Amino acid sequence: MSAQHLPTQGLRQALIAGIQRMVAQRDEINRINVFPVPDGDTGTNLAFTLGAVLQGLRTTRFASADEIFRCAAVEASDGARGNSGAILAHFFQGVAETLPPGRPLTLAVMAHAAFGGSARARAAVTEPREGTILSVMRAFAEEMQTQADAGGSDLRVGFQRALERTREALRRTPEQLKVLRSAGVVDAGARGFVELLEGMADYIARGRGVVREELPQELATAGVDAFDGSTSAAGHRYFAHCVVSASVVDRAALKAALCVLPLSHAVLAGLRDQVRLYAHLDDPAPFFATAARFGVVSQAETEDTLAPSPAAEARRCQVAIVTDSGADLPVETVERLNLHLVPQRVSIGGRDFVDGVTISGSEFYEAMRTGPVLPRTSQPPPGDFRRMFEFLLSQHERVIDVSVARKLSGTFQSAASAAGRADPQRVSVFDSEQAATGQGLLAIWAAEAALAGLDTPKILAGLERMRARTLLFGVIRDIRYAVRGGRVPRVALPLTRLLRVSLMLRSRPGGRLGLAGGLWGRDNLPERFARKIARQLDPARRYRLMVGHCDCAGDAERMKRALLASVRGIDRIWLVETGVAIGAHAGPGSLVLGVQDYEPPLP
Repeated sequence: MSAQHLPTQGLRQALIAGIQRMVAQRDEINRINVFPVPDGDTGTNLAFTLGAVLQGLRTTRFASADEIFRCAAVEASDGARGNSGAILAHFFQGVAETLPPGRPLTLAVMAHAAFGGSARARAAVTEPREGTILSVMRAFAEEMQTQADAGGSDLRVGFQRALERTREALRRTPEQLKVLRSAGVVDAGARGFVELLEGMADYIARGRGVVREELPQELATAGVDAFDGSTSAAGHRYFAHCVVSASVVDRAALKAALCVLPLSHAVLAGLRDQVRLYAHLDDPAPFFATAARFGVVSQAETEDTLAPSPAAEARRCQVAIVTDSGADLPVETVERLNLHLVPQRVSIGGRDFVDGVTISGSEFYEAMRTGPVLPRTSQPPPGDFRRMFEFLLSQHERVIDVSVARKLSGTFQSAASAAGRADPQRVSVFDSEQAATGQGLLAIWAAEAALAGLDTPKILAGLERMRARTLLFGVIRDIRYAVRGGRVPRVALPLTRLLRVSLMLRSRPGGRLGLAGGLWGRDNLPERFARKIARQLDPARRYRLMVGHCDCAGDAERMKRALLASVRGIDRIWLVETGVAIGAHAGPGSLVLGVQDYEPPLP
């Protein structure tokens, strides 16, 4: 390998070596993850992000370094998971934008590009903190530039010296962040970036990589599948849509069966027991017949795109409503209102699952009860949202995504990133400032408004009003899950058990959850929780209520009956199983209640 520049194939192999090294260290990176939240998933999130890059590097041919980093930026943006994954995606984007097209990758060129990546990553963070991945990125870029300014031309020497300074920046992270110093660890995201550079340096120095570990297959699990069938030719006459329902829909087999049909631009999305199918094709009959092999088919519709009817044109003008599985929603309501769901992700013991698709609620809560390590949740990658948005835009004029609160999850940022890539003029991402049943109530209101014919500005204005009139309450029976997850101080566990108190939570303006007191004693907890909330409601108002439970359906039913007896003005009341967004922190046995001071959407 030349000491003066890194050839295109060499850069590709160096990145692959770096990714493999980082993936091999993901468990150790998870172990030291204490900032910004001690949720132990930074290594897994970086592995997901870089796993998407790895697949792109292996399946694409490149003519220059800038093409490689453009591919890395696109794949990382689509697959970004967690804060560190999103920052790394922006780093690749900055490098790609700075590299001159077709130029050899010399030390000077790489130094300039590294500065572009570091600056882009830092600009993407609203409140940059020293002692994080941003600090080591900047240290790497600065030392590369120092080597280039000193007249250095040996890329191997320059990269190695920049790596040494980056290691030193990593060692200094505990001096810059008190939480790291207290825990006696370096920053997890920064460690992941250094591991990536270590693998690249090894390849650059030796001309070969030390392969540590292949990317585990489960890290590539997708929640929203987009695919073509036996032909990808454009101009299919019909657009077809249906819903497939079963106790468990075999998504992999269903997708394989559809792939042999002559169709294009197909999307398969939804939950474990209900999947939505969309496709462009010339003959809808085999499409619906294939779907019927995997469950009960409902909402079967076709639209002639070459000669659309007035009814089809009216449907096209509607606004499509999307939400993520952070929202609690009754299955029949999702189907009736044509809501579109993008599932969140769950990691259990190093394996990744798609919420409601490859793991059910009961399986998730069983893992919480019996597993040695608590399940970890993370937002859907931007690619899941982008594929959903782009497909819906082919059938609707506008798309609105009702997102889980941005202060509770990175899901909002994933959706916003995808909206920017799909069509920022036609896709709006709305921060519900809620989760679980509160978010579900807002998504239902938006879907009803879209069916009533309201346009995007009116729906968004209505969501703003309804957000201020929607609250989420919760009661946590056993806080040991929150303690194990690092959300509640360990000292609180013996106190709550000694005093026999169940903590109550309430949503706050801006999208956070705060403590709202407690309920003493364990007897008749569902009824007492219901009556406590009922006393806060105005009997002259009309309310929509949604009761959610964390694997305690009997308690939820008791709570529903108590609400019906205590609240006079109920417009609708639903009972649902609460998903992973709240369940991962509240734990089995917890109850949540969404309350909405209801105002019907009017054209």
